[in-house]
Amino acid sequence: MTADANSTPLLKEPRPPWLAGHRSFGFLYTASIVVGLLVWQVIAQGYSSFVLAPPTGVAVRLLEMVASGELPVAVAGALRHMALGYAIACGIAIPLGLLMGRLRFVHDLLDPVVNFVYAVPSVAWVPFIMIWFGLYFEARVALVVIMCVFDMIIVVSTGARNADQKLLNVGRSFGASAWQRTRLILLPECLPFLFTALRLGVVRAVNAMITAELFLAAANLGSIMKQAAVRLDSAAVLGVLAVLCLLGLALQEILLLIEKRVCVWRPKGAS
Repeated sequence: MTADANSTPLLKEPRPPWLAGHRSFGFLYTASIVVGLLVWQVIAQGYSSFVLAPPTGVAVRLLEMVASGELPVAVAGALRHMALGYAIACGIAIPLGLLMGRLRFVHDLLDPVVNFVYAVPSVAWVPFIMIWFGLYFEARVALVVIMCVFDMIIVVSTGARNADQKLLNVGRSFGASAWQRTRLILLPECLPFLFTALRLGVVRAVNAMITAELFLAAANLGSIMKQAAVRLDSAAVLGVLAVLCLLGLALQEILLLIEKRVCVWRPKGAS
């Protein structure tokens, strides 16, 4: 669209404030990682590589493990039981959390149990898991479920409990069935809490995955860490930790991206 000589020049549309904030966040995000790596490099120079390998040494060791195929195979094996355990936890936590949030008798019945189990450190369940499920794949899946499900139940039930009752009453007055009210009103109302539970759960799943591989039969990434510790190969140990950090970060960012696409009514600057 053009303006003629006698018309008022077109004004440039102002840039949304959330866009500038997003760019600022991206810069700070990158800067914090760079500064952290520089601090790590400086500190590592004062120690032997056996005690604290520098970031450059860790990067070289990671490349070696990737080139040999050791790391990709270990990551793929670890993701198998992590993904299955996380999926089972979601299948339990989401419907159970919704029921606890909306039905008083379900909440009163299960809330003491959930809080009782949640108060127990997750690692304390390892001996029972070894007795019930053994030391291998099933046991690793079980530990992932236990470490994820209770955090997710608490968040989902809180979201369901805070859903706007007026909207549910409007749906009921228009003759919507219980399933229609759940699908069309309750779930959209709870979406921010659901995504928060998913993000919290996926971080716990990464934590549980490596915990299972270290405390049960050593396998995949846990096996690499144990063997590296015996060889005093701190670069390999830190490399696995870096992979775990990046995995958790990537999964959270993917869920945040999906949340922004799904929860389109939320402010752009909201996380």
